[in-house]
Amino acid sequence: MSKKKEEPERHVVADNRKARHAYAIDSTFEAGLVLMGSEVKALRSGKATIGESYAQAKDGEIYLVNAYIPEYTMANRFNHEPRRPRKVLVRKTEARKLAQAVQREGMTLIPLRLYFTSRGIAKVELGIAKGKKLHDKRQTEKARDWARDKARLMRARG
Repeated sequence: MSKKKEEPERHVVADNRKARHAYAIDSTFEAGLVLMGSEVKALRSGKATIGESYAQAKDGEIYLVNAYIPEYTMANRFNHEPRRPRKVLVRKTEARKLAQAVQREGMTLIPLRLYFTSRGIAKVELGIAKGKKLHDKRQTEKARDWARDKARLMRARG
């Protein structure tokens, strides 16, 4: 019997579904986030959005900018700002490589997914992406439609 590598159990909090449409994603990687206690509690409620957010290199570190994590109502005066920049936990060498890719090659760091691991640790999946032009988006949509039609034809033929 062969052992199958199982996907780790994840509780997805926020998903950036438009990112795969608007960007050509080269590679993805997982990173941790520096969060306050009230942010973790708010994330567990599942109302965060990362649709308009991006990651930025600054002073040798990576920050998640414009991600919306709502205020936790029970935290009263110890609450956080909903759209504050949050530090992304990556190794220095990795941060340097990402900063170079963004500066030199015109790439963008886009958060694709925000989730909790099985151990309860908040993680963000970042993608190194290049923005698609309008004709690229049309090309992708045309290929997707053709694949769907081809599957229908194959099912009809038996």
